[in-house]
Amino acid sequence: MYLLTHNPKPHTPWNKGKLTGQKPPFKLKEIWAIRIRLQLDNRVRDLALFNLAIDSKLRACDLVKLRVQDVSHSGRISKRAMIMQQKTHQPVQFEITQQTREAIANWIDCEDLNSCDYLFKSRIHNSPHLSTRQYARIVASWVSQIGLDSAAYGTHSLRRTKASLIYRRTKNLRAVQLLLGHTKLESTVRYLGIEVDDALEMAEQTEV
Repeated sequence: MYLLTHNPKPHTPWNKGKLTGQKPPFKLKEIWAIRIRLQLDNRVRDLALFNLAIDSKLRACDLVKLRVQDVSHSGRISKRAMIMQQKTHQPVQFEITQQTREAIANWIDCEDLNSCDYLFKSRIHNSPHLSTRQYARIVASWVSQIGLDSAAYGTHSLRRTKASLIYRRTKNLRAVQLLLGHTKLESTVRYLGIEVDDALEMAEQTEV
């Protein structure tokens, strides 16, 4: 008697053919290329979302859930804000620069948002705010529009951008740790990948 064995279809990994690992931060020229494109196209929401993502250094799950009252008081956009992080359940503060305040104010006026409204509402009826997946698709479109490979960048690129620039200018790890809301300094070191970068930089400057 022969037993028939079931030969299941081979499982295809979700990341097959995709670039994985840490997404690089954006360079200054890339930041301005995206920003100028959004301004020229008069994409008010995307400009506010992009600028706030850079300034806040928030994870996607926290950024999409921001409400107007998180960044605005008495009808004015705050220079600083504080939220409770979903992942760590720890508070984190972030700055809101002048150009970001202007972009957010324009978006709030454009949509006539109230203080309790989500800042970035979803255009899908069953979702009250942008989902992280929607946000990722928006970021991919920005990247593609300036001629970069959208598979090489992601929402974490925006989170890492300003933190990486600050570290490069100051070498102050503790400051970057606080800005990212990391509980451990080791997390910041791994997140920025600075040990490898710094070692390569020193090697390039050393002649033998």
